[in-house]
Amino acid sequence: MAFTLPALPYAHDALEPYIDALTMQIHHGKHHQAYVDNLNKAVAGTPNENKSLKELVKSAGTISPAVRNNCGGHWNHSFFWEILGPKAGGNPSGNLSDAINAAFGSFDAFKEKFNAAGVGRFGSGWTWLLVKDGKLEINSTPNQDNPLMDVAEVKGSPILGVDVWEHAYYLKYQNRRPEYLGAIWNVINWNKVSEHFEKAI
Repeated sequence: MAFTLPALPYAHDALEPYIDALTMQIHHGKHHQAYVDNLNKAVAGTPNENKSLKELVKSAGTISPAVRNNCGGHWNHSFFWEILGPKAGGNPSGNLSDAINAAFGSFDAFKEKFNAAGVGRFGSGWTWLLVKDGKLEINSTPNQDNPLMDVAEVKGSPILGVDVWEHAYYLKYQNRRPEYLGAIWNVINWNKVSEHFEKAI
């Protein structure tokens, strides 16, 4: 069964002014679509053709680079669109807020550490908040890898992921990745992140 591009759960301009409409159109409609198309080509006629996206992601170390990169790109972006939203931002609440405070000292300290991981990721990649052994950790991965992969340095259940590839921010922020990372907190959908957290624990 062929993989398909999921629809954005909001309009392209819904995240303005923090993420501009043109970036969303290109990021979702061109970059994410390319991962889907290339993944379908890479698995066609192979034993991977009938595997689920999550099965492919979890076996990243035993599949071809083309399948690994494109299944990661498809999974990561599908996850990313869901944890962003209009009229979002603010602070997490409930169990997630308590867990962040326990792990990092405060929400501000968490954001500072998360942003530092994103700024410090050399080249292209992702920054993650994940649950590992029942506790929260921050990690970053190269390219389209993620913490679900068997090749990840730190394995766990991702609950928040931010794309730090240049295509995610370059039209608006150019080379100012720290500014992009500072702005994205205004569009994080903490209700969705909390859902992921509750499932992960």
